[in-house]
Order: sequence, then C-alpha cells, then structure tokens
Amino acid sequence: MDRLLELTYRAEQSHFWFRGFRQYVKPMIARATSGIASPRILDCGCGTGSNLEMLRQFGDAAGFDLTATGVAFAHQHGHRVAQASIGDIPFASGRFDLVTSFDVFQCLPEEIERSAVGEMSRVLKPGGWMLLHVAALEVLHGRHSVLSQEVRRYTPSRLRSVVEGGGFRVERLTFDHASLLPILLPVRVWHRLSARDGEIPAGEDEITVPPQPVNAALSALVSLEALALRAVNMPLGSSLMCLAQKPAS
Repeated sequence: MDRLLELTYRAEQSHFWFRGFRQYVKPMIARATSGIASPRILDCGCGTGSNLEMLRQFGDAAGFDLTATGVAFAHQHGHRVAQASIGDIPFASGRFDLVTSFDVFQCLPEEIERSAVGEMSRVLKPGGWMLLHVAALEVLHGRHSVLSQEVRRYTPSRLRSVVEGGGFRVERLTFDHASLLPILLPVRVWHRLSARDGEIPAGEDEITVPPQPVNAALSALVSLEALALRAVNMPLGSSLMCLAQKPAS
C-alpha cells in the first residue's frame, strides 16, 4: 500500500492519465456546484488527498480514506483527511452539496458497493449531487488492476443500476479516456495472455510517468478528448464517469 500511494502521488502531479481525469471531471463539478454559495464537498476514499486541491477550487472540500497509511501519507503532504469507511461515513446527514468518489468503487467488496451509495446519499442535502469515476470494461483488467486491488470493472448498465438503486437520478453517464483505449487494450490483453498459470502479476509501468515527450503527446490527446466530452458522451473508454442527483424531497 505504501508503494502504491507513493507512485500515485507522483503520478497525480504530472501523468497524462491524471491530467485527462481532472479535465474530464471539472465540468461535472462545476455543474454540481453552480449557483451554490460556498458549496460543501466530500471526497470519499481520497487516497493521497491530492484531488482535494482540485475540489477546493469549487468549494469547502473535506475527505476521508479507509487506511491509516493513506491518512498518514495525506497528512505528510499537507492534506487534512479523516480515517473512515465509505460504508460508514462519519458525517452528519444532509451536510454536503456534492459527494465524490474517484476510482474507489472498483475496489469495494460486493457487500459494501451498494451501501456506499446509500451512505453518500445520506450525507447529501436534498437535491445534492454525487460524482463517481470508476474503472470500466473487464477486458481491460491487467497488471495495474492487480496493483490497485480491483474487484471489478464496470459496464454502464451496472454503474447505472448501482446509482439508481441508491435512489439517485442519473444526470450524465459516459465513458472517458476513450483516446487511450487503442493503446491500453492490446497492453492489457497481453498482460492476461502472458500471465503464468492465469495469475497476472502486479505491475507499476502504467502509473510511472513516461518520458517527457511521450507524456506531453498523450496529455495533448486527453485534452482534446476533454473538449469533446463537453459536447458528447464517449461510446467506449477505460473509465466511466457518472453525475447523479439526489431527489430534492
């Protein structure tokens, strides 16, 4: 876990994947907080805490993570976060305008997955918003999936079922990182084909920042996709993004 946190923290600062991710989710965050004076935001499973810096551009943001190691790491890097489970959020009901969870749900045990949505709904104000970002498509399971301890990868229908089962109305559901799919798909298929005895080993390659020219080119690619995502949904991609609203009453 320490190694994964350190790699993630380094990657979050400059890796092309994270640059794309931030560009994809920012319009969703702006939509959810539009017209609200001093919106309160909660990041559920905040990991290193780096995404709180992005969320604080839009309102008063707090976060929590499950592991003591993760919380200590976030504290070391100047982020104030609590230790808690997404299945038992330690905040009062109806407190937040927006709750987020970024690339956490694919790692949740089956029994926690739906209760997590219920808890996120509980801490939201009536009419509040939930923004989820999750790993998509089981065919993309590979070495990074093992490193991050993924339990599943989502299809649009499964993610919609989980969200609507928690009482939310889906505002938008789209794939993202579609521009990287032609690169990721053959790599992930090779991970499975080359695995000994069917056991895929954990791998750090995908979370390591590539050489600057490669990173710059791929950053430009995901930036173009971010522009397209402002107008249309992506039909495929390595991740799914869902913005949903809690009923006002």
